Amino acid sequence: MNVIFNKILVILFIMGAGQNFGQSSQLKSMLEVYSIETGERKVIYEEKAHFEAPNWSPDGNFLILNQNGLLYRIKIDGSSKEQIDTGAAVRCNNDHGISPDGTMLAISNNDPIEGVESGTSRIYTLPLKGGTPQLVTLEYPSYWHGWSPGSDAVVYTASRNNNYDIYRISIQGGEEERLTNSPGLDDGPEYSPDGKYIYYNSMQSGKMEIWRMKPNGSENEQLTNDAYSNWFAHPSPDGKYFVFISYLEDQGDRHPPLKSVALRLYDLNTKEIKSLCLFLGGQGTINVPSWSPDSKHFAFVSYDNQ
Repeated sequence: MNVIFNKILVILFIMGAGQNFGQSSQLKSMLEVYSIETGERKVIYEEKAHFEAPNWSPDGNFLILNQNGLLYRIKIDGSSKEQIDTGAAVRCNNDHGISPDGTMLAISNNDPIEGVESGTSRIYTLPLKGGTPQLVTLEYPSYWHGWSPGSDAVVYTASRNNNYDIYRISIQGGEEERLTNSPGLDDGPEYSPDGKYIYYNSMQSGKMEIWRMKPNGSENEQLTNDAYSNWFAHPSPDGKYFVFISYLEDQGDRHPPLKSVALRLYDLNTKEIKSLCLFLGGQGTINVPSWSPDSKHFAFVSYDNQ
């Protein structure tokens, strides 16, 4: 962490930037693109409404967002917004993503289950263009986070026996494979492009940090260790970096919305961390993979609650 960035954090805390902001009718969501080469941020779409979690299409032409339980396709220039047909899955949350082969979309839908009020998320797949969802995980809650490089399996966070761990399952369904088994929350699993690792965030060290492991769940390695709550590591398609979100105040095992956060870049060669930008965000900002296919940009959502 560089000195200038630390000074900015101190100023933000003095101004009360770490407080809990409540949502209001004036909430504005902004879909932004960040350039790795220039460090510039560009708002390509905004609404006085709440939307979340962009995915970038493999052809580079559009982004996918969730809003009010539905998914939408946004042209990369922000010129149009089109609803994606998700069939009966109309309670989608912000855990969704496009398969590496560009043919499928994985979604997490809060299914209506009689007698159960919450925690009913299950994973489905459907054609990228839209269509009838096919159930992948019978058990709930299950929250999608990553595709295998071969597009034949998914990794996800799930609560089983009152403990959240990371699991893998074939997109054809069947028996799920448990990959982590720690007492604290493990979340946000995502494969490296070469399939050698799964990156994730975990409370294993006593606070939320970024980790990685082999695809079979072995050789767990902690990658970050600082004063912040670090979530959702997304490896770049070229395998050089991962981008992640840091809460400026420790949030324990929670990732609430509308907090002061930073997006940071981890260089996998040098292991150096570069701070990119500060803004109001958190839940919904960068929950899922959002890199451009050429690894030169990534998308995220920031918020204005004035």
